[in-house]
Amino acid sequence: MSGLLLVVSLSACSKVPGIYVYESKQSAAAAEGTAALTPKAYVDGVWSSKIVPTVHDKAVDVTTVAAAIADDAHAAGRKYGHQAGTGSPFAYLVKGTGTVTKVDTGSATGPVTVAVPGTAGAKAVVLNIATGPVIAGTAVRDAVGFISFGDFTNQIDYANVANQINARVKSDVTGKLDVKGLTGKEVTFYGAFSELTPGQIFLVPTSVEVAP
Repeated sequence: MSGLLLVVSLSACSKVPGIYVYESKQSAAAAEGTAALTPKAYVDGVWSSKIVPTVHDKAVDVTTVAAAIADDAHAAGRKYGHQAGTGSPFAYLVKGTGTVTKVDTGSATGPVTVAVPGTAGAKAVVLNIATGPVIAGTAVRDAVGFISFGDFTNQIDYANVANQINARVKSDVTGKLDVKGLTGKEVTFYGAFSELTPGQIFLVPTSVEVAP
């Protein structure tokens, strides 16, 4: 445990009895200076200027990533993925174009199933894109690679950054889609997924374009 410093935030404990909020050494020192940005303010400041461009610049074709994971998941993670911390699942930035084969509006996550043809020797991939109203998880936060726990006051703010990113996905991406009319349409997407269930891709999108 040497080199790891966890500081108990007594102020947080006084507000929420029985809950201890751990701070990184960096953020504990920062707390003595100017107040840190709220998670919402942070995401508002980087969504259009950094998060979306990073996904577009670094995304790899989803068929390539899926084939690499099927061949050797750990090697694929090291090559294409990013981990929020040791032991965390790899998160990937991917892109692709495919045909919507199913729309499930009965599920809270609103999965839209997309069949993506194989490219460059890779097999075809069937994935689900989350359209909400529930967008959950930390895939985008973890995959972009520049958002880390040490940038925030405590783990609650760090978790809420993922929530605020997902809120922007709902307002800026999926909220603008005519989800019910997507079946049979061709879509081009960018986004992120975490390898939580082997063989399944549940994408949180940062962009979905529907062909006319």
